Amino acid sequence: MMTGMNTDTCDPAEAAALREILASRPGAVPPAGWEAVRSFEARHGIVLPEPYRTCVAEICDGLRAGPPYRGLLPLAETPSDWSPYFAERLLAEPFPLAEAWLWEEEEEAGLTQELQARQDSVFEHGSLLLGTDGCGMYWALIVTGPQRGHVWMIDENGAIPFGTSLMPGTPGFTGWVSHWAEGRSWFGDV
Repeated sequence: MMTGMNTDTCDPAEAAALREILASRPGAVPPAGWEAVRSFEARHGIVLPEPYRTCVAEICDGLRAGPPYRGLLPLAETPSDWSPYFAERLLAEPFPLAEAWLWEEEEEAGLTQELQARQDSVFEHGSLLLGTDGCGMYWALIVTGPQRGHVWMIDENGAIPFGTSLMPGTPGFTGWVSHWAEGRSWFGDV
């Protein structure tokens, strides 16, 4: 399990890094403000993890040109290719994973109701969608549960946390944004 991140207080160095990367880019969406952030949190029964929370309130609430490939979504938006099957987002329900899960191998043995329910919870529980790289590859910020503050890639084959051996980088929202800004591959040197 990944640990070591402070998701309750925004580190000024992380805020400065996010401001430098995001605020000056073309297509940056103006910040939502604290009132909008607190209203969103109250509606969903959560507190967004830092530094994402401060970023949305004070720096920028989305970026048309990434990260990821198709842009950083404004708070509470879903990508245009998001399946209506996963329409209900239950942010207050804990994200169900603590490590990568590649379910495509399990599906080959037959998709059971239990496996389908567990997959659905990965898509629906405890995460806020950050954006998509297309082809059903979504980036999510975990907002509840032990993985709170981590960014995960979720697609039709499985779910992988950013900042691990499967997807090297510095864990957390700032690490994910910085990784993108440096033009590095999500999957290491592939």
